[in-house]
Amino acid sequence: MTGEGYKVLDEELKRLKSVERPSVIAAISEARSHGDLSENAEYHAAKERQGWIEGRIAEIEDKISRAQVIDVSKLSGSQVKFGATVKVVDEDTEEEAKYQIVGEHEAEVKAGKISVSSPLARAMIGKEVGDVVEVNTPGGVKAYEILKVEWR
Repeated sequence: MTGEGYKVLDEELKRLKSVERPSVIAAISEARSHGDLSENAEYHAAKERQGWIEGRIAEIEDKISRAQVIDVSKLSGSQVKFGATVKVVDEDTEEEAKYQIVGEHEAEVKAGKISVSSPLARAMIGKEVGDVVEVNTPGGVKAYEILKVEWR
């Protein structure tokens, strides 16, 4: 994962542990004070939220413990690889786009971040400026020419 992706996960983990977990514990305690738990919707909702929070904390801790954080600013080269920001042009529509190749959990197409395992990223890996890549999409095969490879 990129350093930025690591930072986002770490911030979410800190928020879950320091804000969300204490607030759900308080909600459970409050709901318990209302008496009969079998018919207490607030209690059941708070317990369900607590389960989700604990599951998410475990998931993030697992990802962080297994992560290999890569500082993209220290990478260079003319070939597309993980971390590269690639400017491409659609050969049919002449529409230009810029994508950074990131880890799976960091991907957000609207922000220009595509997963390293996405069809477009897999097609671009190992290619250089001027190369044309073809990608199978639901709408058929699309061809993109690589215009620029950046490291930032």
